[in-house]
Amino acid sequence: MGALEKEFFNSAFVSYFLASCFNIGHLIWLKERLGRWAIALTVIGFVVNTLALTSRTLQAGRIPFANMYEFGMAFVWGLIFFYLYIAYRYKNYSLGAFVLPVAFVLTGIFSSFYQEVRPLMPALKSNWLLIHVITAVIAYGALAISFALAIMYLWRQRLEEAGEQGTMISLLPSLAILDTLVNRCIHFAVPFLTLLIVTGAVWAEYAWGSYWRWDPKETWSLITWLIYAMYLHGRVALGWRGKKAMNWAVIGFITVLFTFIGVNVLLPGLHSYAL
Repeated sequence: MGALEKEFFNSAFVSYFLASCFNIGHLIWLKERLGRWAIALTVIGFVVNTLALTSRTLQAGRIPFANMYEFGMAFVWGLIFFYLYIAYRYKNYSLGAFVLPVAFVLTGIFSSFYQEVRPLMPALKSNWLLIHVITAVIAYGALAISFALAIMYLWRQRLEEAGEQGTMISLLPSLAILDTLVNRCIHFAVPFLTLLIVTGAVWAEYAWGSYWRWDPKETWSLITWLIYAMYLHGRVALGWRGKKAMNWAVIGFITVLFTFIGVNVLLPGLHSYAL
């Protein structure tokens, strides 16, 4: 079962990589056939990603959220779910050229942290863990989409400033729509990001007898939250729009990645078991 689950996740990596190539090719060569292949490969990747999660769940006898590899499968799954929803909702799949590269890179990174199923550590035997990680999957998935949309905005803005007037730019949503979508994704994600910190604090009290210890993971989670809180404040109180808001969205997601991956690898602490 373990080998099968790993093969499923590796297959998702290949599907996301090929989907990235076809998505980018669709934007460059404007061939409708490439766009259809990109969508099909994304759906295939999502299906085998789902099978990887299901297989791991059956093998472990629990929801697979105990380490970086397991959470990574769920993180990428959430990212692709949000992408497919937005693409279907707005009938525009050009976002795939920006989302799928993120998905396949993350899948490759998380695959490198593969572990055989192990019994849960005592600290992880809590329902708060499940709530904590589900909020993380939702928040991080939506923020990953906001990052891709922000990159898409900055790229389209650069094309417009360069005077580009072709079919390629017509495939992309307008700057106004992209600005709105980035804002909606972040507004959707921040309450879950808040719940992520709150449930983590409750879980920490259960596991270690203290709600907050300024562990590197806790500290960087707070920094991430503050960056997105600043983004929301800037939108409402300071009128941030366009490039400034997009830059904050990009910085915020880079902080998310460091909080989840960089801290685990570079800054040992109470969350070191997540590797």
